[in-house]
Amino acid sequence: MNAMVFLVNTLFDLYLMVVILRIWLQLTRADFYNPFSQFVVKATHPVIAPLRRILPPIGKLDTASVLLAITVVVVKMLVLTLIAGAVINLPTILAYSVVAVIKNAGVLFFWMLLIRAILSWFNQGYNPFIMVIAQLTEPVLAPLRRIIPPIGGLDLSVLVVFIALNFINMLLSQYVPFWAYI
Repeated sequence: MNAMVFLVNTLFDLYLMVVILRIWLQLTRADFYNPFSQFVVKATHPVIAPLRRILPPIGKLDTASVLLAITVVVVKMLVLTLIAGAVINLPTILAYSVVAVIKNAGVLFFWMLLIRAILSWFNQGYNPFIMVIAQLTEPVLAPLRRIIPPIGGLDLSVLVVFIALNFINMLLSQYVPFWAYI
């Protein structure tokens, strides 16, 4: 049973990360011709294309992609509930799903910042993966760099965002403990 729960969690979480990346790519208007962006688009397009006919975007926010992200978490939680043999409580699952999408977006942002910081030490020219990560994280880091400029070549804006993300996660976990388990 633990192996099945692990497999379901892993598969759904990986696809959720791809859907969140799709939302984020559109919000930041990242380069969609980048090979990494193309992978994200191709992995999500078969499901998002039909949804777009029904749900138009709201400004830069692609509502079809947001609905897909929430649906992925709802289906994951339904499958896990069935595996556990528990009673399905749909309103609770819907509330958890919205929170889980937000929390996973924060986790994804953390890992992208960490990867960007580490790869910046070794980057020797153009790398499509690093370029997309830079395009996705720069809207948050650029305003911070105006307040805290790099000191001796060391960009402290990433550290400030790490501290802020950790603070928000701890604050949310303190007041709503069930979020820590999503």
